[in-house]
Amino acid sequence: MPVIKIGDRLVGDGQPTYIIAEIGVNHNGILALALKLIDIAAEAGADAVKFQKRNLEKLYAKKYLENANAGEKTLRYLLPILQQVELPEHDFYTIVEHCQKRNITFLCSAFDPESADFLETLGVPAYKVASADLTNLPLLDHLAAKGKPLILSTGMSRMEEVEFTVNFLKQRNVEFALLHCNSTYPAAFEDINLLFMNQLRRFGVPVGYSGHERGIAVSTVASALGATIIERHLTLDRTMEGPDHAASLEPQGFKKMVRDIRQVALALGTGEEKFFSRGEILNREVLGKSLVAAKRIEIGETITRDNITVKGPALGLSPQHYEQLLGRVAERVIEEDEPFLERDLGIKIELDATHTLPMDYGFTVRFRDSHELLAYQPRMLEYHFTDQDLEEHYPGGDYDLKLVVHAPEFWDRTLVDLCARDEWQRKGSVELVQKTIRLTREMAPHFQGTPKVVVHPGAMSLDHPIRDKQALYDNLRRSLDEIDAEGVELLLENLPPHPWYFGGQWLTNAFMDAFEIRDFIAPLGLKMCFDTSHSKLYCNWAHVDFFEQVRVLLPYIGHLHLSDASGLDGEGLQIGEGTIDWVHFFQVIGDYHGTMIPEIWRGHQRQGEGFLIAIQRLSEAYFKARQLVGEKA
Repeated sequence: MPVIKIGDRLVGDGQPTYIIAEIGVNHNGILALALKLIDIAAEAGADAVKFQKRNLEKLYAKKYLENANAGEKTLRYLLPILQQVELPEHDFYTIVEHCQKRNITFLCSAFDPESADFLETLGVPAYKVASADLTNLPLLDHLAAKGKPLILSTGMSRMEEVEFTVNFLKQRNVEFALLHCNSTYPAAFEDINLLFMNQLRRFGVPVGYSGHERGIAVSTVASALGATIIERHLTLDRTMEGPDHAASLEPQGFKKMVRDIRQVALALGTGEEKFFSRGEILNREVLGKSLVAAKRIEIGETITRDNITVKGPALGLSPQHYEQLLGRVAERVIEEDEPFLERDLGIKIELDATHTLPMDYGFTVRFRDSHELLAYQPRMLEYHFTDQDLEEHYPGGDYDLKLVVHAPEFWDRTLVDLCARDEWQRKGSVELVQKTIRLTREMAPHFQGTPKVVVHPGAMSLDHPIRDKQALYDNLRRSLDEIDAEGVELLLENLPPHPWYFGGQWLTNAFMDAFEIRDFIAPLGLKMCFDTSHSKLYCNWAHVDFFEQVRVLLPYIGHLHLSDASGLDGEGLQIGEGTIDWVHFFQVIGDYHGTMIPEIWRGHQRQGEGFLIAIQRLSEAYFKARQLVGEKA
């Protein structure tokens, strides 16, 4: 896929839309106004701001500079404005410093070689080429020699001119992107011809849109049509004097455009697979249907239409298996209203414990069902507690197994959040974790080794992101300092970007990115529980490499939650039903032999059938990975 790199950002197909706030000359030559526009762009969530740099003495004949009235009417209007608004070079240093402070990329159009040389001293990561200079081969040649990517607007150019310049740049091995553009200020909707982006794509470079129309709809649609870059002018007030203000967006409109583009990108997805969201999984289970016995069926009895019916919830065979079930002979007693299972179709789920991956694998259990899974010879058990479980005592039983405990995620309708800015919630979360540790200590003598306690760090918000991420990590550190973890190994778990809590659009604001997690836990000497599903969802959301995240965190992993994932909230999927390449995963983690559970959503149902399927598939992927490693050696 065509991609270029601007600073540390990949820009192109498959990447988030790169949004440029074109400040241009809308600062009216006033540095304070330029800095304010940078602030507005950063707060709106733009990726970059773009200015313009000219050496007017190199661009225009002396007679026009001395008397603009010597030229055409348009020059008479525009040239004096350009002379008035051109910022002195020392102001650009302040602008670049302010961009760095606001964590937004500084870009600039270079209208002449001297200006390009000056921008190079500022460390500009890419050069913008205005539509008027698409045919300016001497300038393009000068820019190409600097080895930086170019972004070229194609307004006011014929297609053959675009093609000529494309070939010119490709001969020089320049990375570049093309922006479809209508260079009228403002552009009429009927003149925009947005679908012409499709013609530009045949050049095999990233294609975007530079808009000068009124409103935000066209730019949002352009992003939905695959524009990898959106550039729009930004102003404080469209009524201000100047050539570009009337075709610019004011702060509120620009912010809404960025919001809409980001939301549309999320809604578009990848288009490559259909997956269940967590909400759909819950609704499918409650509202879906299963094939169930219409009356008691005895061993040896033939299953007919008369003893099959369809009822909810969806805990058994799908009604799509109706015809496969007809005529089969029952191998077990099936009570009335009991769901038919895959075993009634002759499909038996068995685990060959002698040929499984060499990890201390186990299963998710509660006090009430832990005995059911012991027949599969797990090497550890992971108890997932609710807040009410913490009021109970361990019911007894000694096991030659390792122990992992997962702290509750909420009490009543309050989320456990060790990062919470609300002190009442943070303190309550600390106490809940402490209660979990006390119950774990009570259980520890009945198991082997030091028990592990898995905790969600939190950092959640509803609908709106939390900008002050450092404050979240500071609160997490305070919470950890207040927890007495003597006798257990406390493991913080990485989180997904859109967790499912009580409905609503929940966001996670920290403890997702591998580099952030490493930088937090390494100085504290902590390890973590690494959840593959959570990490993959974060990578899909942030457009970062999943396997790089795994490599970074591998030295700090004390426990694994293995399940598949798809999209942005397709969490806890069965192995092989998401988008994780499990063979590659096992190649990356190498000789990790620690504790692990297959954390498959509803995997405990039907005597742990989902867990067994996961262990089988993970084992197959593991041995395939070992085989490939051996072949390479």
